Amino acid sequence: MPPSDDSAPAATASPFRDLPPAAQGALWMSGAAVTFSAMNTIIRVYAHEVPPFQLVFFRNFFSLIVMLPWILHFGLGSLKTARVKLYSMRATLSLLSMLCWFTALALIPLAEAIALSFTGPLFATAGAAVVLREKVGWRRWGAVVVGFLGVLIVVRPGQVDLSLGATLALLSALCMAAGSLMVKTLARTEPAPAIVAYMVIYLAPMSLIPALFVWVWPTPGAWAMMVVLGVFGALAHLCFTRSLAVADASAVMPLDYLRLPFGAALAYVVLFEVPTVYTWAGAGVIVASTMYIAHREIKLRREKPPGVAAP
Repeated sequence: MPPSDDSAPAATASPFRDLPPAAQGALWMSGAAVTFSAMNTIIRVYAHEVPPFQLVFFRNFFSLIVMLPWILHFGLGSLKTARVKLYSMRATLSLLSMLCWFTALALIPLAEAIALSFTGPLFATAGAAVVLREKVGWRRWGAVVVGFLGVLIVVRPGQVDLSLGATLALLSALCMAAGSLMVKTLARTEPAPAIVAYMVIYLAPMSLIPALFVWVWPTPGAWAMMVVLGVFGALAHLCFTRSLAVADASAVMPLDYLRLPFGAALAYVVLFEVPTVYTWAGAGVIVASTMYIAHREIKLRREKPPGVAAP
């Protein structure tokens, strides 16, 4: 998950600035859901013409170009850090997550991939308990178990074989969750603009390496869409970041789940894909579980002193 950034570019329209922070955050998060869905649809359409590993490079390269003015706005001095190793590990996990995700989108329906991507908070909760030694009570552990039951509804083991695409979507969510735990650690000492900037700076050259092994020259039309892919990737990242900067996460994060209906609608219009009832049912269970986990974490932060466990 991208970190909050209080220094992100402000909205320019006066009526927008006059809205309450929660309303501004909701609009930014809705914009992130739309642009993420558009980006995923482009990947799904072009993954059969341009190899997924190469799509990852184009997404990162053109996103870096789009974000360079924003990075330069803060100045190179803001990038000074003593935590290069942790930034490198986070970038590696982000790259692995992208490689798995883009490949998954080439193999399984868009709505199914998005539903499985919602398992990220489940992995993050388990990882926080195991890796960061955070205290997780039985209620949140129960929600994690229920969430993974939702995964079983989506993939239906025993009725159908567990597909490579579904496996990669889950691996992508796992890597994303591990990366979010590193962001938690970085945020204790590093400024938000540096955390955002280092990700795109690292990922563009790193993603070129696997892309070279499968490189094909896109058609002129595909080149244009690769630029659009990068633009949408940068816009989605900035919208998400800005949403968390202007409003509480508890108010805006539920709107992140709009990625599923938006993605399903685009998949239907562009690809004629219709999600199965299992995808909708499993996604509902996963979303309910992750929202409950978020609710419990917010409640405990408000009610309990640091370091005190709660069920």
